[in-house]
Amino acid sequence: MMLKMLLPACSEGVMYLCYFLGGLAFITAASAQGADIKDATVEEIKAFFERQNKKVLTFAGYSGAGYESEALMLEQAGRILGEFDPARTIVNGGATAGGVGAVYQLAKGKGFLTTGIVSSQAKQYNAELSPYVDYVFYVEDATWGGFIEGSEELSPTSKAMVENSDIIVGIGGGEVARDEMIAARRLGKEVRFIPADMNHQEAIEKAKKNGLPVPTDFRGPAGAAFE
Repeated sequence: MMLKMLLPACSEGVMYLCYFLGGLAFITAASAQGADIKDATVEEIKAFFERQNKKVLTFAGYSGAGYESEALMLEQAGRILGEFDPARTIVNGGATAGGVGAVYQLAKGKGFLTTGIVSSQAKQYNAELSPYVDYVFYVEDATWGGFIEGSEELSPTSKAMVENSDIIVGIGGGEVARDEMIAARRLGKEVRFIPADMNHQEAIEKAKKNGLPVPTDFRGPAGAAFE
């Protein structure tokens, strides 16, 4: 019925053809908007990026903690994106929508191919993915990322993130972002850090909920390590 309303010019004799062609248009549009989401190993992710033959620009930062000023974060990210050619660059991140994940929409608007590498923990806890990511890779991981506890070895998710990035831009960030930037710098990769406060109110409420002292420093672990 909807297609018949949308295709009033079709005569009764060719209505079935119009239904078919119109249906194909709707299917194609829906497919174009959907991300390619899959479980992948570190090796499979590496092979994917090698096939693209593009520079990989990764944004790291706060996720669930959010930003005190998301507008400022996006302004800073926009300036970084302006340095790169969308035809030769992939914008990569942690796939989820919150926090620094807002950069995905900005990148898509500028014509960049976008990718996300995220721990299988995100699937387990139903973390919302950004609708502006073209390719999402879930990595089997017992943690959300960063260094494996008690070692200087990256978890599988962070290993895939760091090894496939040419440049990592951290805008604030928690433990995972901090560890990935430290590891990337050790590998001789380009790392840029832009200080940014996490969302103050969310940090205070989280501390109270967990019975912890109310925080007064909102720079985050990455800020403490890189400022």
